[in-house]
Amino acid sequence: MVTAADPGETRTSVWLVARPAPSGRRRTEAPSGLDRDRITTATVRLLDADGLARFSMRRLAAGLGVTAMSLYWYVDTKHALLELALDRALGELALPAEQPGAGGAGWPGGLKELARGYRRVLADHPWVAPLSAAYPNIGPHARAFDAALQRLMDATGLAGAARTGAHVAVRQFLHGCGAAVRRTPEGDFCLALDVLIAGIEAKAATT
Repeated sequence: MVTAADPGETRTSVWLVARPAPSGRRRTEAPSGLDRDRITTATVRLLDADGLARFSMRRLAAGLGVTAMSLYWYVDTKHALLELALDRALGELALPAEQPGAGGAGWPGGLKELARGYRRVLADHPWVAPLSAAYPNIGPHARAFDAALQRLMDATGLAGAARTGAHVAVRQFLHGCGAAVRRTPEGDFCLALDVLIAGIEAKAATT
């Protein structure tokens, strides 16, 4: 069973571990019909169906029709697999355009698009929020999300401490809505987002 990162446990992120190419012998012995992509897809499906608290490698293996040990040909640990699933879910997020515009012309719309999309991911996959808090969350889709947010913050025209503060406020808003996404109506979320954007615009106008 998994609830979050285990207290006191030191792990290396799956995104920081180089996996050596399997030898010919290992490739021959590996279970047929499996690969890391298929296992990750099944993990997302199982987490959606049963939730994070009930997730186990044994239950995943049963759903794939293999033994639990078979999974370890493709992923080193359960935690590594959860990191892969987390980034897979974030890959569903549509990112705003590369050039959101300068001086407040395009970034408010881009930020609304990004925030609403992130909220949808959290609503569709309730396990994403706790895993985002438990793991480094540095996969390719997470980095693409961070890069898109940085571009939007650049487009506000803010600099220095003001830009840092705006960035922190947006990130806290996005991550904070994770725990409340199923309790807060979308209309209330959008209203709060409008207030946040208005505050950033007002700050940009005075600096």
